[in-house]
Order: sequence, then C-alpha cells, then structure tokens
Amino acid sequence: QVQLVESGGGLVQAGGSLRLSCAASGSIVSIGSMGWYRQGPGEQRDMVAVISKGGTATYAESVKGRFTISRDNAKNTVYLQMNSLKPEDTAVYVCRARGVITTVEIRDYWGQGTQVTVSS
Repeated sequence: QVQLVESGGGLVQAGGSLRLSCAASGSIVSIGSMGWYRQGPGEQRDMVAVISKGGTATYAESVKGRFTISRDNAKNTVYLQMNSLKPEDTAVYVCRARGVITTVEIRDYWGQGTQVTVSS
C-alpha cells in the first residue's frame, strides 16, 4: 500500500554531517507521525527521532542537540539532518511512517533502510 524510500546514507568522518530523506508513496493514506530508527549489528532497532504531523519532535538522548528531524507534509517526506556525527552513530537507519486508517486503527510502514558509517 505505502512504500518508503530512504536516501542520503553513506560514509563520513567523525564530526561530519549527513542528511537523510524518506519519501512515502503509494496508496493515499493519512500519514501521522514519521520517524527514524537505527539498528547496529547484533543490536535491536531503537528510535532516533520522531516527528508528529504537527511538527512536534522527539529525540533519543544520544542524538539530542546533534540531529534535527523535519518533514514536508505536502510531499509526505521526512528528513534527518545529522551533525557532529560520531562512530557510535554507525548503523542502518530505517524510516517509519504511521498510517492513520481511523481514529482507532493505525498501521506502521517501514523502509528498507540506509547505511550510515562514521569513521574515526
């Protein structure tokens, strides 16, 4: 129904910056919150940043002050500006979008992920 395509990952030196983007396409649904999660090798998937449709952002403590999440509702696209990157930020970053079917029914959609590698 809904496809999420991420882009912007790559290799960067510590202290550098990257900007990730994720565009939702497919069947027209009401998109609520959108966010970014990350998973390192052998680790669970953790929330990095989430932004509501109204623009309220929530960040993991480890990235607060360094990362900024934003969105363009007209394009159903969410962005993650990552500054002052650290080696521990290395992970696969995955986009998530929440489809609001009804007030009491929601469905989460996930992208394929994009690799971010930060070298020291």
